Amino acid sequence: MAEQENTAGGEKPQPQFSIQRLYLKDASFESPGAPKAFTQEWKPDVNLEINSRTRPLSEELYEVTLTLTVTVKNGGETAYLIEVQQAGLFQLKGIEGPQLQHTLGAFCPTILFPYGREAVDNLALKGSFPPLQLSPVNFEALFAEQMRKQAQEEAPQETH
Repeated sequence: MAEQENTAGGEKPQPQFSIQRLYLKDASFESPGAPKAFTQEWKPDVNLEINSRTRPLSEELYEVTLTLTVTVKNGGETAYLIEVQQAGLFQLKGIEGPQLQHTLGAFCPTILFPYGREAVDNLALKGSFPPLQLSPVNFEALFAEQMRKQAQEEAPQETH
């Protein structure tokens, strides 16, 4: 009853965030360099691409999918390629505007990354390659950079 009185009195409900489910949405492993890659000196060149996508499922439920694409080359040739889509269902109540964007664009990917990183490592091991521990990623910085670029693109262009 106290909650009803608070919200009826004009106070906003407290923001709420909860993880409903974390899951591996998709995973692929390709090893075009095998078996030759196993006979060469191992000096890998690792390239990581990261993308995040958000899809609203209802007013308060969102699916966030973090895609990690790892290409490992050895001696200039692709030894293997891994793509993992680590996803989660997140319920957000009382979170709107820039705070909602930040939560979905930085906070949720930060939660998903360790799970995606583990899936990448497991796939590399199953392919008979050395463990691949991806370095931590600062999603806060990536989100801030994305917002800065977006603001620049939306700013009126000066004409001379």
